[in-house]
Amino acid sequence: MHFMATSTGSPLFMKKGKVMERFGNLPDSEGFFGQYGGSFVEPQLRRALDEVAEAYSEAVKDPLFIKELEELHTHFSGRPTPVYFAKRLSEVVGGSEIYFKREDLNHTGSHKINHSLGEVLLAKRMGKKKVIAETGAGQHGVALATAAALTGLDCDIYMGSIDVMKEAPNVSRMKILGAHVISVSDGTQTLNDAVDAAFAAYLKDPVNTMYCIGTVVGPMPFPAMVRDFQSVIGREARQQFLDMTGTLPDAVVACVGGGSNAMGIFSGFLEDDDVKLYGVEPAGKGLKTGKHAATLTLGKVGILHGFKSYVLMDDDGEVLPVYSIASGLDYPGVGPQHSFLKDMGRVVYGTCTDRQAVEAFYVLSRMEGIIPALESSHAVSYAVELAKSEGKGKKVLVNLSGRGDKDIDFVMQHYPLADYEKSVNTQDGYKSFMNKLEAFRR
Repeated sequence: MHFMATSTGSPLFMKKGKVMERFGNLPDSEGFFGQYGGSFVEPQLRRALDEVAEAYSEAVKDPLFIKELEELHTHFSGRPTPVYFAKRLSEVVGGSEIYFKREDLNHTGSHKINHSLGEVLLAKRMGKKKVIAETGAGQHGVALATAAALTGLDCDIYMGSIDVMKEAPNVSRMKILGAHVISVSDGTQTLNDAVDAAFAAYLKDPVNTMYCIGTVVGPMPFPAMVRDFQSVIGREARQQFLDMTGTLPDAVVACVGGGSNAMGIFSGFLEDDDVKLYGVEPAGKGLKTGKHAATLTLGKVGILHGFKSYVLMDDDGEVLPVYSIASGLDYPGVGPQHSFLKDMGRVVYGTCTDRQAVEAFYVLSRMEGIIPALESSHAVSYAVELAKSEGKGKKVLVNLSGRGDKDIDFVMQHYPLADYEKSVNTQDGYKSFMNKLEAFRR
C-alpha cells in the first residue's frame, strides 16, 4: 500500500491512517521543508495567513468539505483524468514507452482547477467575499475565475502586462467569467511582479478577501496547501498506471516553474525509490544568455515572497529578471519542497530551451493529435530524450499539465511551422527539427 504526503492528517490526503515514512510529516509546524519554506512576512500578513492555515487545517478534517471537493472533481472538472499511452511517439523515439497523465483534459484546460476549487471552497467557508490571485500564463487565473463564478465570489486577477498581451485568449476567458484582470506594469511586467501586486492588494483588506496563490510557493501555509490539493494527480496516476500496465513507471517527468503540477504528480511516487523523478526547468534562450528561469539549476538559497528557497539572484541578493517562452514558468523562485527534494537527491532537475519546447509542441501535435501547453512542452521534450537514453523495456510517465489553446496564436506568429519546414537555416535548432519531422513522416 502506498501513502500520500500530507501535513494535515486529512482523510483526503491519507490512506488507511498512515503517512509516508520520509516525507509525510513535511512541512513542520513552522512551514519548513528542511531549511526551506517558512514564513518571512510582516505581522499584519502573518495574522491573515494564520487565519487561512487554521481554517484549512479544520476544513480538511471535515467530511463535508472533502465530499464537496471530491464531487466537484468528478462532476465539474471531470476527474479522474486518464493516463494515455503515446504509441506512435514511442515507436518513433525507439526507446522507452511514453505515457501522459492528461491534466490538459480538466475543465479550464490544466491542473490549476485542482487547487483553485479547493482554495475557493475554503474562502467561502471562511466567509470571504473576494478572492485575489496572480497568474502568468493565465491558466491559474482562468481556473480561479471559474471557481469564483461557480461559488459566487468576486475575483481579482493580477497579471504582468507582457503576459496580458502574450496570453490574450486567457485574458478574455477571465473577463467573460466575471474576473477583474489588473495589468501590472512594474518591474519585468511578468509573474514575479504580479505576485508582488497581488500580495499588496491582499494586505489592504484581508478581512473580506483571500489570496489564492497559484502554485506551491509563498509563505506557510500555501506550499503545503496547494501541494495537497494537487496530490489528486499523483493518487490517480499511480493507481491508473498499475491498472494499465501492472507495474509502476520507471520515471515520472513534469515541468517546474513554481512547481505545483510537478509536486502533484511526484507526491504519488516519492516513496517508490525505483521510480525516478525528473523536474524540467525553462532554459529559455540558453543558460549562458541570462534569459532563462532555471532556478534550481543556477539559483542560490534566498528569501522571496515570504519563503526561503532557491532564488535566481545576483551577488548582492537582488532578484534577477527571468525569461521563458512559457509564461507559467518565468518565476525567479521555486516551491520550497522542490528545493528540499533537490538537496536530498530524490528528484533530478534538468532544463529545456525555448526551441526544444517548441519542437515538442509541434511533434506531440502531429504524432498524437494533442496540442500541449508550452509549459508542458518542456516536460515532453525532456521525456523524449529520456526515453531515448533509457532504452527499450522502460516506461516514462509525463504530467501533461495543460493544453495549448492559449499558446497557438503566439507560437504560429513567432515560431511559424512554415518557417521550420521551408528553412534551410541550420542554426538554432532548425536542422534538428526538420530531421525530426522527416523521421515522424516516414
